[in-house]
Formats: sequence, C-alpha cells, structure tokens
Amino acid sequence: MHIRHLSLTNFRNYGRLEIDLSPGATLLHGNNAQGKTNLMEAVYYLATTRSPHAEQDQQLINWDAGEADEPVVVGRIVAQIVTPQEERLLEMRLIRENKRGTNSFRREALINHRKVRLMDLLGNLRVVLFLPEDIQLVTGPPSQRRRYLDITLCQTDPIYCRTLSHYNKVLEQRNALLRQLAEGAGSRDLLSIYNEKVVDLGSGIFVKRAGFCESMAREAQRIHYEELTNGAESIRLHYLPQLQENRWPRSASANEPTDLGQWLHAQKTNMPAVRDKFRIALEQVQDSDVARGSSSIGPHRDDWRIWINGRDLSHYGSRGQQRSAILSLKMAEINWMTQQTGDTPILLLDEVVAELDEKRRALLLRYVQNATQALLTATDPGMFTDDFLQQSSRMVVQNGRIALENHLSNQARGSS
Repeated sequence: MHIRHLSLTNFRNYGRLEIDLSPGATLLHGNNAQGKTNLMEAVYYLATTRSPHAEQDQQLINWDAGEADEPVVVGRIVAQIVTPQEERLLEMRLIRENKRGTNSFRREALINHRKVRLMDLLGNLRVVLFLPEDIQLVTGPPSQRRRYLDITLCQTDPIYCRTLSHYNKVLEQRNALLRQLAEGAGSRDLLSIYNEKVVDLGSGIFVKRAGFCESMAREAQRIHYEELTNGAESIRLHYLPQLQENRWPRSASANEPTDLGQWLHAQKTNMPAVRDKFRIALEQVQDSDVARGSSSIGPHRDDWRIWINGRDLSHYGSRGQQRSAILSLKMAEINWMTQQTGDTPILLLDEVVAELDEKRRALLLRYVQNATQALLTATDPGMFTDDFLQQSSRMVVQNGRIALENHLSNQARGSS
C-alpha cells in the first residue's frame, strides 16, 4: 500500500498543495513551523479520522481560511491510494458553516467520490505513526493507551470498530440512566436491559484487545530482547482489563499483576464465560455505580502497561529504557499489522530519528527501508547516512510549499 498523490486544501498552513509521492522512503526536511508535521497529520487524519495533535477538528482548517467571512469554508484531504488489488481515492472534508450568525462544523468522508460513514473510511489507508511524544504511552494517562489500542485495531478490524462505536453509545445511555437513578428517577428494569447490552458488546472488545496485546507482547519482546538490548532486558506488555474491581496493584510495586488479559485471550472461543464474568462484575458494583452516576466496570476503563525485567516501566524505567520500549512496541505494531492484512502499513516518522542513539536509529531505518512507503520529517538531513539519503526521495518544506530537492517545484507545489 502506498499513496501516489496527496492533495490538501485549506488544511493547517496549506492553502493548496498537490504532491506526488513515490514508494519507498521520502524525507521532508526544513526549518520548524514550515508544514512538515502538518503534512504528516493530514495523512494520519485521513487514515484514522483523528488528529494526533488537535483537540478539536475545527483547528485543522487553514488559519487564513478560518478567519474569512465566507459562509462556508471547506478543508480537504484527498489521497490516491495504490494497493496490490486496486487503486482508490479517499477524501475527508472539514466543513465550517455560518448560518444566520451561528457557526457549525461537520465532516464528510468519501471513497471513490461516494459519501460513506466515517467508520467506513477506516482500513482503506493504514499507517503507523512515530512521534517524540509517544513516550507518553508509558508515562501518560490510561485514556492515551486505550486510544492507541482502538486506533490500531480499527485500522485492521471493521467489526471491532463497529462494536466499539455501539458500546460507547450504550455506555452513554447507561450512564445517563445511572444519574437519573441517583436522583430518585429512572427505571431499574431499564438498567437491566442496558447491562445486557454493555455485557454483550463489551465482552467482544475485551477479547479483541486481549488477543492484540498478547500478539504485540510476543513480538515486542522478540524485538527488544534480540535487536535492541542484546539479551540484556526482557520486556512484557500487560493488558489490564477493567473486568473486575482492584484489577491490578496500583502501587509502584515490582510485582507484575495477575494477568486477567491472558485469561481473556484463552476464552476467545468461549464467549459465554467472558459474558458471565462481566455480568457478575457489573452486578457487584451496580449500587456504587448508581451512587456515583457512572459505570466503573468495562473496557472504557481498561489500561495496559509495560514491564522491564519484572518492573513497571512507568515507575522504574529510565528515559532511555522508555524510548527503547516504545520503539519495540511501534515496530511490533508494523509487523502485527502486516501479518493481519498481508500489506505493510505506511510509516510516518515525525522528527523521531533525532531522539534515538546510533544503534536504535539504524534499527528503525532498517524497518523504514523495508517498508512499501515511509514519510519522515527532520530539520537536519545530516543525521541520516549517505546510503539512506541516496535511496530516498528528498523534499524541502518551506512556508506551506514543498519542492523536490534540487528540482523545480512543478511536481510538488503549494500555496499558503
């Protein structure tokens, strides 16, 4: 899979960009705040329908266009995708409207010029994104780690994505009812109905996440042990499902948690057992859920952690160990996604090479050179080897314009 052509309209600092991209590695370099990261963000957004940076999608619309008094402002991301089976045209529209003094915002997704649900866009373009702030997967809140699971799984498994969407809607309804019950209103009979829906949908999510984490754990361990640390460190990824209260030790203990995730993975062909366990857990916390007005048990409260040599990396690992662990995780993600789909995802590396020492940089660039397509950004091409640069396409990014290095900009041009 690779992108043959990318078009941006009113996206971030790009008023208009038309760029042809080749298979293999492409290095986008230039000073900071010129548009390198914005191009990466556009590709990632088209693949996942989410931005890795913006809190609100409206922030993605070109700044100048967003300040205009036009009644309708449209930002577009369009990509021509080539796979071994076919070519397809993907488009995401970001539409800001002003009707009678009231601003509104909506998104539209299209495949081959036909409008589809946002959910149906997922999986048509698959990417793995590397960012310097990926270390927050170790140090940040559980919500970031859940987001990572969901984005990766949704790119490869449309059933998981639909199940997750339905689960979130039912969860909102259950929480609204819990708040009503806390105020002396609502129906307990209706709560039983929502409980069954939550159990049915949530059990499938638990099992999918458990299988993903189990596969990722094995591959990350192989990469970390054999290729990054020469057998000096053992890495273990633990899936921590919120399928019961007190699911794992919350202190900075050196003891690894009881692996309920492994039990879930073992039950993948025994869904009734998972549903029964989930149902019992919901019943046990139902009164406290009513009192707090929210659901305390379910995949919406899941987490996962990385252990190094039997110790929680978030508490005991050095900065270097944390970066190595995330590098192992991301490379495991590439291999997992390739195994699941039979096609290598597009790699997006945004200013990450500068964060790595020589050994880790060489390992990562080996993955890059084996990928069908990889886009990298850097302020200084000098951090790459001559061999890598000779095998890569190079483009200069300057103020929302992109030009092939040492060539005229007729192949890749844009205006801000």
